Amino acid sequence: MPYSKQNLKVQYFVTALTIVVFVLKVVTYILTHSLSVLSDTLESVVNIVATLVGSYSLFIASKPKDKDHPYGHGKAEFVSAAFQGSLIVGIGCLIIYKAIDSFIHPVSLHNLNNGIWLLVMIAIINLVTALILNGIGKKNKSLAIISSGKLFKIDFFTTASVAIGIILLLITGYEKIDAFIALFLGLYVIYDGYKIVRQSLAGIMDEADMVLLEEVITEINLSRNAKWIDLHNLRVIKYGVLMHIDCHLTVPWYYNVNEAHEAVDDFTQLIKNKFGTSVEFYIHTDGCMPFSCPICTLEICEKRKAPFEKKLNWNLENVLSDRKHQLA
Repeated sequence: MPYSKQNLKVQYFVTALTIVVFVLKVVTYILTHSLSVLSDTLESVVNIVATLVGSYSLFIASKPKDKDHPYGHGKAEFVSAAFQGSLIVGIGCLIIYKAIDSFIHPVSLHNLNNGIWLLVMIAIINLVTALILNGIGKKNKSLAIISSGKLFKIDFFTTASVAIGIILLLITGYEKIDAFIALFLGLYVIYDGYKIVRQSLAGIMDEADMVLLEEVITEINLSRNAKWIDLHNLRVIKYGVLMHIDCHLTVPWYYNVNEAHEAVDDFTQLIKNKFGTSVEFYIHTDGCMPFSCPICTLEICEKRKAPFEKKLNWNLENVLSDRKHQLA
């Protein structure tokens, strides 16, 4: 099954599970009247909205390329993640407001023992779901699924913190602990929402993914072909599950069109073997220059102008540069 379709099915499941968790939290709040539980419940409202938006974005992202969207619709995932992150920041601010208000207008708590068991069950559901979604998101290279996993991860920490706070409250009898826990949760939620917004904006702006670039360069170095004399001006852009690679590949200047094309095919196949078939390429072939000879590893070359001296290891610094390499 294509990753885009699989991601959409996963997101539908996430939406349904988010609604179940929300209902459990509502029941817990009705039982306890705890402000920290209310804060946790409000966060779940955001999660429901966010997962609905995530489902729609994945539906859009799964559409094939067309005349108006030659690079596909994958960036819809980034827009969805930005919306999710913004909602998380907003709910964090609301939680902080409610916490401060509770210091001024305290609310009596009750039936906390039963509430704890519900919170523990919710926390376990959130943790297991977060781990599963994180694995699927990384495997399928889906920011929307990863963001949904982060929502459940945040939900786990907040719910677990609420449970711990209620336990401390029962031990100490100090009811303001509930408000302190809510205040802490608000700050944590704002910080995690900011990280999601930051990552999504990086995708929208085509910010270089240094980790992904390192993976691509490492794979090329491991199976480097002597026909690839030089590699420079490398660019890697993500569009949802689609990865687009631009680069300049230097081949022997005397290669005909078919020979140069064969060298490019070997290069693209190497990348696809590692990262899957959802990779597009725009590769410009350059002919080698006399200054390329000292770094050229071709053993048999009748056109060589200088002896081989040193093999240059390709890394982030030299392949991102827009110029052919040569020994200093």
